[in-house]
Amino acid sequence: SENEELEEVASADLKYLLVPALLGALTLRQVDPSRRREHLESARAHFCRFLELCRGYGLSSSRPPPASPPEDKEAGSPAPAGPAAAPRSLLAMASSRQAKIERYKQKKELENRLASVRTFVESGQADEDQIREFYLLQTQKWINISFEEIESIDQEMVILRSRDTVKQSSAPPHGTSRQVRAPLKPFILTRDAVQAKVFGAGYPGLPTMTVNDWYDQRKREEAVCGESAPQRPPDTTDEELQKQQQEKKEEEDDEEALQKARNWDDWKDTHPRGYGNRQNMG
Repeated sequence: SENEELEEVASADLKYLLVPALLGALTLRQVDPSRRREHLESARAHFCRFLELCRGYGLSSSRPPPASPPEDKEAGSPAPAGPAAAPRSLLAMASSRQAKIERYKQKKELENRLASVRTFVESGQADEDQIREFYLLQTQKWINISFEEIESIDQEMVILRSRDTVKQSSAPPHGTSRQVRAPLKPFILTRDAVQAKVFGAGYPGLPTMTVNDWYDQRKREEAVCGESAPQRPPDTTDEELQKQQQEKKEEEDDEEALQKARNWDDWKDTHPRGYGNRQNMG
């Protein structure tokens, strides 16, 4: 009850103070994008309810942030202008920064104290005073978490509102459908029609055959060239080929070839190998 003091609450019942904060944390874990804004609003309400409850019991002296952040003021409301606007903004930023620093220091201190008390509570050896201290420390921890989560929710709400505004402005008017444009025909930029007919479009024309047709044509050309070329046995050098042709001429009783072969044999009989090589002279 909100009419009772903190000392009147039993130590075993202090843990129920965390129910609104835990509900807010679980609501933020919802992953349905279409209901994200609804989940944010519900989680913020749970966190604010928890902070108001803690403030009523004297566990916190700070009120929850207002439901409408400064960024979401209506367009009709006048915004502060002039030299007084800048100091006011700087003061708000400085106070917010100081509050974050204080919460961070409290968070570190609470974590150290919780670590020392949690061991006794989980082992079942803690007395009533230690149990009461444990739940009060947990409540202080979730107070800091609630302020951080509310600030994060307000920032995300601003982003969602801006996104919805952009969607509404880009959507077509109600009852009208977007006209379907006819596809544009390709065209060629040329100086005049006569130049296009004479010189073409400035790039090669369309292909006249496919890759398979070109391959078949090359294959036929290679086959024709292979038939017209003399058959040459594999692994045959030019010298051996000349020797084979000479022997073939001799077999065909070519008088000139026979006479040339006899003269060559006679010359080799009188001129040993290396004859005329002056470098081998002793």
